[in-house]
Amino acid sequence: MPEPSLARQIADVRRFNRFYTQRIGVLEEGYQNSPFSLAEARVLYELFRHDKTTASDIAKELGLDAGYLSRMLRDFESRGLIARKTSQADGRQSHLSLTARGRERFTPLEKNTVSQVSAMLRDLSGDARRRMIGAMHAIENTLGGITDVQPPFILRQPKPGDFGWVVARHAVLYAQEYGWTEPFEGLCAQIVADFANKQDAKYERCWIAERNGENAGSIFMVKDKPGVARLRLLLVGPSARGLGIGERLVAESIRFAREAGYKKVTLWTHSVLGAARHLYEQAGFTLTSSEKRKSWGKNVVAEYWDLKL
Repeated sequence: MPEPSLARQIADVRRFNRFYTQRIGVLEEGYQNSPFSLAEARVLYELFRHDKTTASDIAKELGLDAGYLSRMLRDFESRGLIARKTSQADGRQSHLSLTARGRERFTPLEKNTVSQVSAMLRDLSGDARRRMIGAMHAIENTLGGITDVQPPFILRQPKPGDFGWVVARHAVLYAQEYGWTEPFEGLCAQIVADFANKQDAKYERCWIAERNGENAGSIFMVKDKPGVARLRLLLVGPSARGLGIGERLVAESIRFAREAGYKKVTLWTHSVLGAARHLYEQAGFTLTSSEKRKSWGKNVVAEYWDLKL
């Protein structure tokens, strides 16, 4: 028997499978009240969306047994739904395509599927849709199924709830990864509160990195003193690291600082934050000073970095 935590996760996966297969009607005798099974409908869809394809391509795309697929295709051919044409490049391969009869039989099924999914999405708010699609992308990505999704992340301005997320995410991650205790959360909360209450939009900006509908990172650029901007609260969540999010956040904040007319950008960080320090070095920042101190329950080395614009 699996260990208790794994057993619970297995139950969660199976519950989701039961829920979703019921929701999209795959347990019905004919998929979407059509004369086709789910497997047959998926094969026909591959033929519907490609002008021509091969049996081996379909088997690879859908993970179907070659013998099972071959029998299905012979049945389709006997019913006049598909046509075969020997490849000129390789006589051992045949290109498959839907006949006019095949398209006529499949089109109502395609329309019903689109209509069902549209109805499901219309019942959701924009945020709920993004979360759901993001969760779907996350499942595909985790299981190795994503091949042609949209760019891995976007940068956007904050919306309601984002400032609270910045504080909470910093507190949780820095406690987990560095053991920094509650006063650090208070510092983050104060920085965010000052920005939210006093932002000068001409000279100050916050960016949220969003990936698959979920927040993945943040950065703030604020006024420090005349001609000098301060970079604050750079963060990239663990699941989103390695995608270039941190580099983009830093680059975008520097671009904004130049456009706002700043002559220098400064920042305060710590020697233990190796990934962030690497990003600052790449962007052209120079370490100007450092000091040992005890902060948030740990002995740390505080560092000060500057970038001339």
